[in-house]
Order: sequence, then structure tokens, then C-alpha cells
Amino acid sequence: MPSVRINLAERSYDIVIGRNLISSTGKRAAELLNRRRCAVVTDSQVAPLYAEAILRSLTEKGIDPILIKVPAGETSKSMSTMEDICRQMIRAGLDRKAFLIALGGGVIGDLAGFAASIFLRGIPFIQVPTTLLSQVDSSVGGKTGVNTPEGKNLLGTFAQPALVLADLDTLQSLPQRVYHEGFAEVIKHAAIRDASMFDAITAVADGQGSLTDLVKRNVEIKARIVEQDEHETTGERALLNFGHTIGHAIEASAGYGELFHGEAIALGMIAAARISSEAAGLSSAAVATLTHLVKRFELPTQLPEMISTENILDHMKHDKKFSEGKIRFVLLRSLGDAFVSNDVTAEQITTAIQGLR
Repeated sequence: MPSVRINLAERSYDIVIGRNLISSTGKRAAELLNRRRCAVVTDSQVAPLYAEAILRSLTEKGIDPILIKVPAGETSKSMSTMEDICRQMIRAGLDRKAFLIALGGGVIGDLAGFAASIFLRGIPFIQVPTTLLSQVDSSVGGKTGVNTPEGKNLLGTFAQPALVLADLDTLQSLPQRVYHEGFAEVIKHAAIRDASMFDAITAVADGQGSLTDLVKRNVEIKARIVEQDEHETTGERALLNFGHTIGHAIEASAGYGELFHGEAIALGMIAAARISSEAAGLSSAAVATLTHLVKRFELPTQLPEMISTENILDHMKHDKKFSEGKIRFVLLRSLGDAFVSNDVTAEQITTAIQGLR
């Protein structure tokens, strides 16, 4: 079964990619952690599909789990929901020898990972991502966090999971819109690091390529970047923010849950590609290639009229990528060749946003 190792000294872990992995969660957790109490955190949409199977796998290996459900959707990614998770764990008597399993998409992974990182000053957690977006991106690398009205992921921690189980069988239950949004992050990885992956993405879009191989390639890209810059201090990990500077602001401006994360990132990538064309020499053919692939997965290329440019710019002011009054913006010289620039102007950003209309 394919797996990718993230080498981070004592924080190293494996991302296992395959099928029928949920049923093996208990066995893997017992062997890896040797702990007897755990919380399974999931949401109201995922729980009816997979909670019973994962709870059974745990109890069969002598692990006593509690199930914590939160409402599905981005609005649950908040401090109040995270506090409720922690308080349920306290009331259930979980202690520092317990662990947590995050069962769900990116919202659950970020939210539950954050809860695990601060519960009794930190307990281990396992990511079981159930969406394509979370399997190729958010479950890997140890970023956890919640949103505030001012912006996305402004409160959080770096906390690496003990294990990631990317069960591709879970993708079969996804609504098409949720499945497709994950390809925004797949396209992003190709754009910043591996231009040859555009062909593999097209093959999957045509129903001919291997999704398992594609997920593995994406995880490998992110793993190698995280190994070089775990806490985003050298600039290497910042490359993963291609499309996110404007995309996060669009997502927040729309109201969390109105536009899916991947949909907002798709818009952000198109805007960033157009800025790259002006500021970094990215060819018009490359911009067209990226835009065409975004359209193949029915991701938006046009900004909803309800979202004003002023609101987007206001949300960008709270972005974590601002440093000493300047914003670190990821640009492309060519497909597969990304870099971080501090020289993108407000005028260029404004023009790119207006160009999405």
C-alpha cells in the first residue's frame, strides 16, 4: 500500500494512501500509540457514513472511544466549537494518555488537530481525511487552526499528527462539488513544483489516470516542502500559499461556507497567475493552461457579484502573510517554478481581482 514518510526527527510520521483504511484504524492506532482512550471528532455529514466503522475498529483493539460530532461546514471552524470539543473530552474523563482521531475533511482536520494540540497541553492525534482536498493538502504538514471574522486560520498551532490515513474509498461518497474542490489544491501543487503533473491531472479528469498515484504525488510534494520548512520560517513552505492570499480573502468576504475553500483558491490562483504574467514573466499560454484545468473540474473562474473588491482587500490586511507592512505573494515564473515576492503592489492585486469579474 503506498505511503509517504515525512521526516521531521521525533515528529516524523507516515501518510498511508489506499483503500479500506478506516477499518484498520484501530489496529494501526494500537500498534503506534499504545493508548486506551480516545476521542473521535467528526461532523454531522461524515458520522453517519464512517463513525460506526471507525469506532468498531477501535473497540476491537481494546481502545475505548468517545464520539464527538460537530455541525458540518466551515462555520464550525471556530474557537467556540473547539472549546466545546475540549470540554466534552474533559467531561468524558480523557487524560494526557488519551489520543484524538480527526475523521472528516479539512475543517475537521484543522479544528480537531488544534483541539488535540492544546488539550492538557497536547495529546497525539491521527488524521483520517475523507475529502480529496484534505487528503492531498490539509491533513499533511501539521497546520491546525480556526477562523475568526477577520480572516481564515488566524488562530492555530503547528502540531504534526502521529499518522495520516488517506482512505480513497471515502471519496466515493462525496458530492461532486466537494470532490472537485480538492483539485484546486492538486492544481496548485503542480503549478508550484511539478509541471508534468498537469498531464496526470488531465488524465484523471478524462477518467483514465490513477487517482492513487496522483494523491501520492501531491502528498510527496507537500511532504518534501514541509521537511525543508516545517514552521514556515525560511520561505519554502510559503510556496504552498500560491492562490491563497487572494483566495482566503475571497472566502472570508463571501462568508464562510458560501464558497468552498477550493473554489476560492481556484479564483485566487487565476488572479495570482495573471499577476505572475505581469510581474514575473509567466507566459499567457501557462495562464491559459491553469485556467483551463480549473474549468475542467467545474471550479469558478469568475468572482460572484456580491463580493466587493474593497471587502476582499480589507480581509487581505489581516492575512498572516503580511510582514512589516508588505505582503508575501507567491508568483510563478513558469508552471512548476514558484517563488515568493515582496514586490507585488496593491494596484496589481486590485487589477487582478477586478479581472475576475
